[in-house]
Amino acid sequence: MEEHLIPSWLERTELLIGKEALLKLRHTRVLLVGLGGVGSFAGEFLVRSGIGHITIVDGDKVDPTNKNRQLQAMDSTVGVSKMELLRSRFLDIHPSLDVMGFDHFMEPEDMSHLIHQNKYDFILDCIDSLTPKITLIRLAREHKIKIISSMGAGGKTDPAKVKIADISDTKECKFAQSVRKRLKREGIRYNVLTVYSEEIQPDNALKMTDGTKYKKSYYGTISYMPALFGLHMASEVIRRTANLKIKK
Repeated sequence: MEEHLIPSWLERTELLIGKEALLKLRHTRVLLVGLGGVGSFAGEFLVRSGIGHITIVDGDKVDPTNKNRQLQAMDSTVGVSKMELLRSRFLDIHPSLDVMGFDHFMEPEDMSHLIHQNKYDFILDCIDSLTPKITLIRLAREHKIKIISSMGAGGKTDPAKVKIADISDTKECKFAQSVRKRLKREGIRYNVLTVYSEEIQPDNALKMTDGTKYKKSYYGTISYMPALFGLHMASEVIRRTANLKIKK
């Protein structure tokens, strides 16, 4: 694709934000870690905005229980790599997209190598397990890369309670509280942008697990809330890249 040309499918986006903004998006490099309910929709919105480069990371395969909230989850995709499904989907939407995929659960050393080898403009943290989440945030800070981190979308039903704020300003989110505590041990108290909800989670929506892949429990979820978190994350990348007005 010629550098100065905008594909016809982005005509309406260009009409809204302009050609210069679209060209900036074309050159923006995003690392998206976690392709569940939040990450799958965050990636979709970025790709449909004309983002030029995206690295997607997730080692899971589609499970039937994913169908209530994850973009790529259907009966026909159960047992298939979440990453491979989204890579194919994204290229079908945006054929000139530079997309790199990793179909495995990333350990801290994997994350460090990936970030060190690539010059990302944004990292979208859609990880729902605490330990790898803290590692990714710490690495983003060390490499001075802008990061947007998703807090807990589970146990929430009210779209009006979803907020964008620094990690130091989050409230009424148990997951964000745990993240704050762990980040303080790393010497990080602020300058981590988050998407979170101020809605109080009901105790009866919580279920304990065996702790596999650092995950000890999870909340019940409704279809639209993870997608809304992903929408907010993609919006921040797009508006900041395109220098669109951001409400303070």
